Formats: sequence, C-alpha cells, structure tokens
Amino acid sequence: MEKTLDPAISVPAAAPRASREQFRASDDKVMLRLARDLTKDIADANPSIYWPDMLLSAGIGYAAMAGAILVSSVPMAIALGLISALALYRALMFIHELTHIHRNALPGFRLAWNVLVGIPMLVPSYMYEGVHTIHHKRTQYGTIEDPEYLPLALMKPWSLPLFVLVALLAPVAFLLRCAILLPLGAAIPPIRRLTWERFSALSINPDFRRRPPEGEMKGRVFWQEFGGFVWSWALIGSVFAFGWRPLLIALAIVSFTAVLNQLRTLVAHLWENEGEPMTVTAQFLDSVNVPPPGFAAELWAPVGLRYHALHHLMPSMPYHALPEAHRRLKGELGNASTYDGANHPGMLHLVGRIARSTMAVR
Repeated sequence: MEKTLDPAISVPAAAPRASREQFRASDDKVMLRLARDLTKDIADANPSIYWPDMLLSAGIGYAAMAGAILVSSVPMAIALGLISALALYRALMFIHELTHIHRNALPGFRLAWNVLVGIPMLVPSYMYEGVHTIHHKRTQYGTIEDPEYLPLALMKPWSLPLFVLVALLAPVAFLLRCAILLPLGAAIPPIRRLTWERFSALSINPDFRRRPPEGEMKGRVFWQEFGGFVWSWALIGSVFAFGWRPLLIALAIVSFTAVLNQLRTLVAHLWENEGEPMTVTAQFLDSVNVPPPGFAAELWAPVGLRYHALHHLMPSMPYHALPEAHRRLKGELGNASTYDGANHPGMLHLVGRIARSTMAVR
C-alpha cells in the first residue's frame, strides 16, 4: 500500500545533507515520526518468509560443505566451500533477528535455529541475546558500556587489518571454548566466571564484561552450552574416525564466514564516536545503509543487515520489511535529507573512508 506524507509535516525540499554533528543535542523529529507512521502496516514478522529462508540457507550450506569435503577436485572443493560459507553465513545471521523479534512472533524458531545452526556452528543464540540489545540503548550506544562499539575510525591504521584478520581464529576459539573452558568452568567457579564475563558474548569491545544470566535466560544458557559441549567433542572425535581433512575443511569454511562477518561489522558503522552518549538521529547517522542498486551487499550483509542504519531507527522491524521501509522513507524525505545521510554506495567506499580517518590519527 502506497503511503503519503502527512500534510501536517513539512519537509524541506532541498536542505543541505545532514551531518551527525548537527544532531548531537537534538533529534530530527520529522524523520523519527515518519519512520514510525509510514511502516506500521509492515511491522509483523512473517513466518512464511523466516522459516524457508533459514532452512534453505542452512540446507544449502551443509550440503555444499559435505560436497567440499567429499570431492577430489580442488577447484570444485573451493567453489563448494565458497557456496557453503555464503549460505551458512546467511543462516547464521538470523541470530540478529532472534534478539529483536517478539518472543511469541515465531513459535519454535529460536529452538530450531539453535539446533540446526547455532549449536553446530558453536554460536548459540545466548551469545547475542541480552548483549546486542545494549548496543541499541540510547544512553549506551557508542559508549564504553556498548559491547559492539569501538571507535575504529579514530584508532591507528594497523587496527583495521588486525580487526578483520583476528576473525580467522574465531572457529578454533569457539571450539576450545565449548570443549575446554565450559567443562572446566563447571568444576572451577573462577574459570566459569571468566568464561562468562569475557567469552560468552559476540562483542568487539575488549572492556565489556557480561553480567550473569537471569530468569529464563539461565535455562537457555544451560541447554545451549550443553549442546555446544557435546557437539564440540563430536567434532574433535571425528578426527579419529575420518581423519583431519573433514574438520579442517569445515573450520576453513567457518573461518571465511567469520571474516566476512567481521568485514560487515567494520562497515556497519562509521565508528566516529569518542564515547559520549548520542541522540537517536546521531546514532542513525553513525550507522550505515547500503541500499540497492547492486547485489553484492545482499551477500556480505544478508538478512536485512544492508539496512543497518534503518534498523537502528526501528530495531524491531523484521528484516523482510526493511527494503519497503527504506523505499517509503527515501521516497518521502528525498536525496538531501537526514535519512539520506546514512546511505552509502558500498563496502569499498566505506572501508576507504574509515581507513583515511585512521591515517589522520596522530
């Protein structure tokens, strides 16, 4: 259904392109109001989209991984490994949706995702749930309390390649965490506390310390950790049954997904905040949309993550509704609006912008 602008709201037709600094103290109330009013009819999660997308992505990913392990041709193994990595990356990114959708919106989806994707990839949903929502709190975004923020644009140039390359070690780190640290922590409380505070969250802020789980999260953590422990030792045991090749290929594929996700994280924000609280509009402009045209962003920022800035305006908006929400807001507010200030052409442009910023650091 086509939406029209409320005649009571006036939008400047040719305002200068907005900057984040303009909105440190106040918000663009017109944009915030439109984001709410123009998208009310598309705000519900659609099970007929979520379930097939997640299941098909996981199925293709595992089938291609099996093919990469079984084929003897190296070029074919590489091609199948790439397909597997991209498909499993898409399936894995549904962890982001699990943190935002209403608990009753998709019955059984969290359990199915953890059994099919989260635990096999050794990244169960509790590693994001209760953590990512802090990143969306107005008073904590971009501060030292934000687990998902580092002022990368204000750091030394060498920090960017290090930030990306460290992700290569993620699969081995997850395997050691589930196989070694979890059982040790069950017997030794200080190790349990350290593992929970420092290694139980998908965070990038080294100063972040996670608080103990509460309420129903305690039960989720227990069964997801138990599943990760069992699966990690099944993977280790597979070496004795099938040799090193299957496990090493699987780890290589997951390493590629981890690096791809780290690259996406690198360009999800402009990373220009120095730790002070920001308005919603300033947070929006520090975040990134990479809208169409172009298909590449759908590969490296799947499941709605190419609209990351828009997601910060409407965190509970389901991923499948974000393209339409973007179209409506862009159509109403135009090319010279605050909204357009968060729209960027692609990954290379963003990496270049952040890299240039780091080179100016003394």
